[in-house]
Amino acid sequence: MNRERAPKEKTKAAESPKPRQGPTNEAQMAAAAALARLEQKPKPRAPLSQDAIRNQVKKELMNEAAASDKEATLDQKNSLPAVEDPAALSVSGIYFICPLTGSSVQKDKKEAHIRQAIQQHASQDPVGASIMEIHTLNRDREKVKLGVETIAKYLDNIHLHPEEEKYWKIKLQNKVFQERIHPLEGADKFFQAVGFEKITLSVPEQEDPEEFYILKDEALEKLDDLKEHKENLLSAEPVRAQLDRQRCVFKPSARASHFELPSDFFNLTTEELIRERRLRAEAVEKITMLRTKAMREKEGQREMKKYNYTLLRVRFPDGYILQGTFFAREPVSALYQFVQEALQVDWLPFELLGPGAQKLTDENMAFNECGLVPSALLTLTGDEDIMAGIKEQMGSLLKPELLSDVQVLS
Repeated sequence: MNRERAPKEKTKAAESPKPRQGPTNEAQMAAAAALARLEQKPKPRAPLSQDAIRNQVKKELMNEAAASDKEATLDQKNSLPAVEDPAALSVSGIYFICPLTGSSVQKDKKEAHIRQAIQQHASQDPVGASIMEIHTLNRDREKVKLGVETIAKYLDNIHLHPEEEKYWKIKLQNKVFQERIHPLEGADKFFQAVGFEKITLSVPEQEDPEEFYILKDEALEKLDDLKEHKENLLSAEPVRAQLDRQRCVFKPSARASHFELPSDFFNLTTEELIRERRLRAEAVEKITMLRTKAMREKEGQREMKKYNYTLLRVRFPDGYILQGTFFAREPVSALYQFVQEALQVDWLPFELLGPGAQKLTDENMAFNECGLVPSALLTLTGDEDIMAGIKEQMGSLLKPELLSDVQVLS
């Protein structure tokens, strides 16, 4: 029996949609949080080209340099004791010996002491003192050389042409004189010491008078002296104070490798700070490839070159310890000579071993190149039979006068 399907009811006409409600506040906050998480996820990076790698390295180096500049002062302060107890220091400071007085003075008083010593010497030898001032108190060696050669030319003209009055007189406002001689400290004292006097003279066809150096008659009669002064001026060298080794000997001690250094060993001068910045800037500018292992090692060694001085101790076979102060850039040969001078017998062959039994075979290497800064303990070794024989005959390898003032490491 066929059943007729009931016709489906026609759907009602599409009704207009009801307006949608916006997301709730909670939903908006959740969406914002999800979006933030998505943005924090690292995006896939495209492979970097060689140029991109170089640029990235350069950028990182510049960031390191900037950070280093900010932290340098803090790091340096942290490396030093907040308050220095003189009794606890391994050495009281850096001292220099003035060649004019023989006095040992602290580093920061060295220049003032030398200046004063030169001034005191002027009462005995005014010409020699003025020459010392010219060569010692003016730092620019090229300007000193040029000024000295110009002064010598003035004196040569007088010596070679003593009858010509034009050479007896030097105009102070002359361009050459003003540029080469006037800026030199000590030049005025030299001219007056060798026989010139400063006089103001009128100049023809000129309203204002000018100053001149005029050679005195008595100086004209001693031209050989004038020639000698010129030669001394040309051959002179700056007065240089020598580093005081502050040599001392200590009794055997388990604290031989313990050092407490004063700030003199760490402080960088203005010139050194400028040099460090320049080296860092050059490293950034020259970077055109990834840093190799050798380059990284070189950068590490640069840190060792920041020190100007080093305190070195040498332990002898009998346990006695010899101590001295050195420039960080002095060669190892200076230490060998220092030890040799402390021995009773100057013919004794010996070797010096650095930390970790490192053999110091290349005596031309600097201490900072060997890692022996700002302090280090070394060991003296040699032929055991020879050393035993010396000890049996003399009691010690060290000179008796050193042992008579032996100290105890605190």
